[in-house]
Amino acid sequence: MAVWGLGDLEAATELVVSELVGNAIRHAKGPLRLCLLRSRSLICEVYDGSLTIPRIRRATYTDGGGRGLYLIAAVRSRWGARYLEEGKCLWAEQELEPAVQEGH
Repeated sequence: MAVWGLGDLEAATELVVSELVGNAIRHAKGPLRLCLLRSRSLICEVYDGSLTIPRIRRATYTDGGGRGLYLIAAVRSRWGARYLEEGKCLWAEQELEPAVQEGH
C-alpha cells in the first residue's frame, strides 16, 4: 500500500482482506487466492473453490459473527461476487482520489 501511495487506506484494506479471506477459510474450500489491483480504484479480490455466495445477515447482539459484510460495505464504495468455473471471486472496491489515481 505504501508503494502505491495508499498508506491512508491501509487500515481499511487490512479489514477488508481479513474479512474476505477469513470468510473463505471458514466457509469455502481451497485453494484461496488474494489479489489487490490498483487503477482508478483499489480492488481487493479473494478467489476460492466454493460456489456459495455470502449474503449480508442481520446479526443480533449476541451473535459471535455475521457482521463482516456490513463492515466491508461501510469502508468500501462497492462490493460483490461473481461465479467462475472453478468457484467464485468476492471483491471490494474503493474509489481513489484523482491525485492518487495519477500517482501524486
